[in-house]
Amino acid sequence: MDDLIKKANKVYHENFPNVCWYGRCIFLSWYCELGTCKFCFRSTVKHKIRYSKNAKRSLPSILVEALLCKKLNWRIEFLTGGYGIFPLNELVEITRLVSKVYGEKIWLNLGAINQEDLELFRPYVKGIVASIECINPELHKKICPDKPIEPYEQMFSNAKDLLKSITIVIGLGEKKEDFQLLADFIKKHNLNRITFYALKPVKGTEFESSGGPSTEEYLWWIAQTRITFPELEIIAGTTPRRYEEVGKILDAGANAFTKFSATKMFNTMQAKTIVNDVKKTGREFKSVLTNMPEIDWDGEVKNLDIDDNLKLQVKEKLKLYLERMTQ
Repeated sequence: MDDLIKKANKVYHENFPNVCWYGRCIFLSWYCELGTCKFCFRSTVKHKIRYSKNAKRSLPSILVEALLCKKLNWRIEFLTGGYGIFPLNELVEITRLVSKVYGEKIWLNLGAINQEDLELFRPYVKGIVASIECINPELHKKICPDKPIEPYEQMFSNAKDLLKSITIVIGLGEKKEDFQLLADFIKKHNLNRITFYALKPVKGTEFESSGGPSTEEYLWWIAQTRITFPELEIIAGTTPRRYEEVGKILDAGANAFTKFSATKMFNTMQAKTIVNDVKKTGREFKSVLTNMPEIDWDGEVKNLDIDDNLKLQVKEKLKLYLERMTQ
């Protein structure tokens, strides 16, 4: 394993600059119309009772996260949410505004988007993401029975000049020999990026007592992917439970990490540990997770090219975020 990590690390440094960043997923909702993926909290009875179709983020809170990403150098990992919550025209408008506030085009992870709809998003989006979760077709059918892979493949065929990425969850029952299936999929669709997650066991699902993958199992998939695809951008998820893995994730060849609860855990012991561990890898950390810099937030909101009433709502919501992040 040590030799594998060393090789992956070497390959990374031969192909990428010596930096890393934090990627922020901006969620639009907590409810999912499907709610049948076996590992997901949205599939549990508790979730279905607690949340409904009105369990969606307000536009001001979404835009606050986009502004935080811009000013704290958090790259927007992608815009995402449960299936069937917002009408299409509203999703397009949210995407447009997030892109405008952030100052550049963003990645989109909103299910298998057909060609006609994809054209509506195209002006504001640089890449599309397919939530594949597990690459073994038989396992996929079991884990994600209502989220087939084929429509995602068709979306990739319609992507044209858009960048392409997938998400993969490690700990769902995959085997090492399945790596060839993953490699074939990456080659087939000429992917630009992949995001790995370590399974987070959720109470009420069949995985609640699994414990998730070991650190070695997780790193194996990252390192193998880096060695096999030297120029592929690899993002790896962490959580407050697995935050001590970040340095190891980077050594295994990941470009950056995501999934950390940065707004809730800003400047905490866990955030400071991550920053320190990134430093130990020798990478330059481009993002801010500790020590809030001096920023004229009122001025930043004032300069946003959005409706004045929406500006006022963003300003009020931002105040709440900053109070929590700087307390």
